[in-house]
Amino acid sequence: MRADALFDVRGLATIVTGAASGIGLACAEVMAANGARVTLMDRNANELENAVGRLTSDGMDVRGEVVDVTDRAGLNLAFDAAARVHGRMDVVFANAGVGGGAGFLTVKGERNPDGAFENISDQRWDDAVANNLSSMFWSIQAAVRHMKPQGGGRIIVTTSIAAIKAESVVGTPYMPVKAGAAHLVKQAALELARYGILVNAIAPGPFLTNISGRKMFDPDVRGYHERVVPMKRLGTTDEMMGLALFLASPASKYITGTQIVIDGGATLGSAD
Repeated sequence: MRADALFDVRGLATIVTGAASGIGLACAEVMAANGARVTLMDRNANELENAVGRLTSDGMDVRGEVVDVTDRAGLNLAFDAAARVHGRMDVVFANAGVGGGAGFLTVKGERNPDGAFENISDQRWDDAVANNLSSMFWSIQAAVRHMKPQGGGRIIVTTSIAAIKAESVVGTPYMPVKAGAAHLVKQAALELARYGILVNAIAPGPFLTNISGRKMFDPDVRGYHERVVPMKRLGTTDEMMGLALFLASPASKYITGTQIVIDGGATLGSAD
């Protein structure tokens, strides 16, 4: 089969959460650039307006919905609005989330009291659960309500390599909630396969995005990751586009319940 048929997403009604920047914007852009009809969702109204404006000016079929994914009622309304506009819901990228914050070690290898287990506040824990796990559950629920009656769809959840391995420079709440999201993907895939709904996860390593207040642009943080990643650099968001397109397209039609790591080799350990 020709590549243009394998990766054909033309006309697919697509939702991307956390789409105003970073990985979410990359997913939205690659889908729209290849003919999908995309609704970008984000809680940052200004960034969302800028992203939608840029893609629209490039001739892409996109629209925006301002929504916070931790607002369950608002999220359902935004999904319903997208379904009304597009007439169906084919692909959902459940991407929105927040960073892990400070770990128990700094990037210089020093102990950090703010990240110590006993000092993690209830608010920090609750925020991690709400933004990185509960929001994923609610996004999948909202998608399934539309996908079941139409006979299928694709749901792609952004997890992290933190779902697979413990971390010292990333805040402790981040790892268990990302692991929970990864297992949620498997559970949803098991139940929903009968209905033609495929559920998979993308697990990024260190990418150069705005997450956690643009901390990846800090020279010390960036330098740390460049040292420990075997490829000696951070990922750029355009390098997410191929995997996003693959999981949304016919090329992956027999894949479900899988988490695909994209991390420059970070999970392999350090190298020279």
